[in-house]
Amino acid sequence: MRRVGAVIILLVVGVLSGCVGTNDGTNGGGQPGETTGTPLPDVEGTITVFAAASLTEAFDALATRFEQLHPSAEVVLNYGGSSALAGQIGQGAPADVFASADERTMETVVDAGDVATPVIFTSNTLEIAVPSGNPAGVDDLADLTDPDLAIALCDPQVPCGATAQAIFEAAGLTAAADTLEPDVKAVLTKVELGEVDAGIVYVTDVLAAGDAVDGIPIPEALSVINLYPIGVVTLSPNKVGAQAWIDFVLSDDGQSTLAAAGFVAR
Repeated sequence: MRRVGAVIILLVVGVLSGCVGTNDGTNGGGQPGETTGTPLPDVEGTITVFAAASLTEAFDALATRFEQLHPSAEVVLNYGGSSALAGQIGQGAPADVFASADERTMETVVDAGDVATPVIFTSNTLEIAVPSGNPAGVDDLADLTDPDLAIALCDPQVPCGATAQAIFEAAGLTAAADTLEPDVKAVLTKVELGEVDAGIVYVTDVLAAGDAVDGIPIPEALSVINLYPIGVVTLSPNKVGAQAWIDFVLSDDGQSTLAAAGFVAR
């Protein structure tokens, strides 16, 4: 109902305590789930969230917690490549919230008038993923230029692909990609199934895959970090619910959940 659709590099883990209110199910000082005397906002109805595929595990967990705090609300999560989701919103698909895996994609939606004032809520870095045991012996980014290896990357139209392309260019390398996938989870699946020797995904995806894949850090990726913006869709039929979801993502509870999934809190 909810979804329509490792080596961890933690650069900095910060908490948004200075810019988050207490109407989020926390006590403001801090323990997730503890409430204060301040009443929670009156949230009800369906809240449709269009979110980058890399947010799947974190947003699934947050949706469960949000619905516990707001029993009259239901969070419907639509995951996919950020550019595809932006296109759907532009074509009038019903959505209340858009969470993109990069600022460039969000800018296209803002420029079109579909989202007004997005905010950055987290960040992520890319990593090489290989099948468990690394049978092809991949060591670093340069190995992904070997035409004898099967390599999966995201399509450059989506954030994980555009960032990977920028990393290769910065390193003066040309990737020998055998397949370009529509979103990062599609790349991860090919690695998990052993259909490719390596792929580039987010640190969070390597963590989510558990023992199915091994992660190889990309030092060059530290200079090309994906910032994730989120905003209320202009034509949202549930703006109160949409803002409540964004506030929850920005709360201590939301940020700790994202950090546990491998994201870097902002």
